[in-house]
Amino acid sequence: MRARVDSGPPAFRLHRGGSFRRRLALAFGQDESVGDALWRRLVHGAGAFVLVYFVLPNDFFVLLPKEAVLLLALAAVVVIEVLRLGFGLEVPTLRDYEAHRLASYVFYSVGLVVAVLLLPEGLACAVVLGTALVDPLAGELRAAPVGRFVGLGVPVAAYAALAVVALWAVGRWPVLDALALGLAAAVLAVAVERWRFRWLDDDLTMTLAPAALLYGVGVLALGLPR
Repeated sequence: MRARVDSGPPAFRLHRGGSFRRRLALAFGQDESVGDALWRRLVHGAGAFVLVYFVLPNDFFVLLPKEAVLLLALAAVVVIEVLRLGFGLEVPTLRDYEAHRLASYVFYSVGLVVAVLLLPEGLACAVVLGTALVDPLAGELRAAPVGRFVGLGVPVAAYAALAVVALWAVGRWPVLDALALGLAAAVLAVAVERWRFRWLDDDLTMTLAPAALLYGVGVLALGLPR
């Protein structure tokens, strides 16, 4: 008779939402692994809602200023990650390479909060929308049977369009400056999205690298509106 092996206490679990992801996959005629990928894309795109921060009055949350609420939300993400890495908390839809390093959602959250709190509104809108919407698009195109021109060109065009509109309409930059720097930011963003680092995630670099370019060249060098 085989002895029972005690594997220790069960890991903490977050609600996986597995049934929803299964339904999501079935809607596209795919298996649950595809549902996980689609769920990640949806959650990633939802990061754009952080821009609501700019239209909320500072006393919207009554007891705390909105900056404090945003930082508390980031702190909650960090706590979840500490529980995952240190105490076995199970978080759904993580990739294998994230098992023993900071997960992408931590890098993503840090990038969004830094952009919203530290950048001028137009720049923040440009880089947040770019990361939230174009990163999933680039990932899908990379997995699709499309050529390199389409796989790179479509994300660059999408990011540039979002950035130009944000810089011109929100940041009040002159249209030619918005076009030139929006395109430069798009090329840089798509480039860093494709680079792979062991301990650094593109969800952070895709937000902060274009932000540094736009702020350094547009605001500091050219004196464009903050």
